[in-house]
Amino acid sequence: MKVGIIPNFTREKTLEVFNNTISYLNEFNIDFCIDNSVKDLLPSEFKNCIISSDVYEDSDVVLVIGGDGSFIHAAKDAAVHKKSVLCINAGNLAFLAGLEGNELSLLENIISGDYIKDKRMMLEVILKENNSEKLLGYCLNDIAIARYGEIKLIDLDVYCNNRKINSYRGDGVVISTPTGSTAYAWSAGGPVIDPDLRCITLTPICTHSPLNRTFVFNEKSVITVKAPNKSQMICLSTDGDKSLLLDEGFEILIRQSDYYAEFIRIKSDEFFDILNQKLT
Repeated sequence: MKVGIIPNFTREKTLEVFNNTISYLNEFNIDFCIDNSVKDLLPSEFKNCIISSDVYEDSDVVLVIGGDGSFIHAAKDAAVHKKSVLCINAGNLAFLAGLEGNELSLLENIISGDYIKDKRMMLEVILKENNSEKLLGYCLNDIAIARYGEIKLIDLDVYCNNRKINSYRGDGVVISTPTGSTAYAWSAGGPVIDPDLRCITLTPICTHSPLNRTFVFNEKSVITVKAPNKSQMICLSTDGDKSLLLDEGFEILIRQSDYYAEFIRIKSDEFFDILNQKLT
């Protein structure tokens, strides 16, 4: 087995956790590889590790050292390569972390196969224009379509399977997966959803609409968001990435992706155990 390691060295604790992780992998005789772009950040005693131009392609499983943001981005790349992924916390909350920095001895379970793979649904985000569709990317947590720049209300129309659901006037909407229900959608008043479910939720952000509760759609639904009025500054952000300013007359389609993320779970903690530990 070969383990790929994706460290986020912008985190203060990452180097320490990274060094400890490698020590345990060496102890368990597990081969590991890192990306060429970070090799110069390693201490000299670890220069003998495998340097790869594509960690996802060259590994059997992927370890991400960082926080939730690091993990989400790596998990999407791992999903495209059909690789399982485990997050080791080097951040603060790290709600999605499978291991804390003081639990690295449990990495031995990767060799023995004593772990569970949790499948998490993902969404794909599509820009529709001139009767053609352009894939903007994939989402593990959420897509925010919101006002850009000026603090002004925006108007959005939302459709499900080409049937109009509601019109919103406010700051925007968040469309999320069950995994993302405890992220932006929750802070906007959405429900906590068991990630084993397959559904898509839409939560308005600070809306003046009388129908201001979260909608929950089945996983086969296609959600479409349009702006009925021109001259509105509206942007789109996927999983907290840099915002994309949308042109007038935009039409965004959101649907279930054929890819899914596969989280490695070594400990016996279930979703609601982690919820109680980290968010209460």
